[in-house]
Amino acid sequence: MAEASGNAAEAALVARSPIDPAPPVTVERAWQISARRSDAALRIVDCTPLTKVLVKAPVDGPVAASLDVPFGRATRDSSGVLVTGSGPGEWLLLAPPGGADEVVGRLHETSEGAWMHAFDVTHGRALLRLGGADAPALLSKVCAIDFADGVTPNGTALRSSVATIVTDVVRHDPEQGREPSYLLGCERSSGQYLFDALLDAGKEFGIDVDGFVFPGI
Repeated sequence: MAEASGNAAEAALVARSPIDPAPPVTVERAWQISARRSDAALRIVDCTPLTKVLVKAPVDGPVAASLDVPFGRATRDSSGVLVTGSGPGEWLLLAPPGGADEVVGRLHETSEGAWMHAFDVTHGRALLRLGGADAPALLSKVCAIDFADGVTPNGTALRSSVATIVTDVVRHDPEQGREPSYLLGCERSSGQYLFDALLDAGKEFGIDVDGFVFPGI
């Protein structure tokens, strides 16, 4: 009986994305994820397991100076965290799964105790990655933004309506390779809808589901 209770407790600790994982399904680092692997030219990945830390602080204060990423831009810091200027005085930090405490602790150290609010929103938001040469064309079908390289180059961060859902969009191309890649984040309750909408819009481009691979960023 004790063993059964322990197994039940262990199962209850598995984190799940709001997006149904494509089979085969596995559990890695306490997250249920898809183990599917695709080599399609256009791929969509559920990246919800990534650590997401929302930071709010004065735009002219020491926290902003420490992050050193302006509104509308995204870049990696020296520790590999992707820092996105998602709004005036607002940043979203993305890191490998399970890294929220480390991210927040480092932020407090570098900002020397300056005033800020830092929230772990990992489980409150869905996050997708759309990658491939046709990704800009797909997004143009469901969003009014111009995704041409000259308008929204790598490192661009914006918030817009995507398939009628308010979405944070970050262009984050892979370090190796030249294909465009976009991170799309929304409220958890809209995650499955956004995923399905992008799959539907991408049919003409041969879109396929790819599984999450740690560390994922």
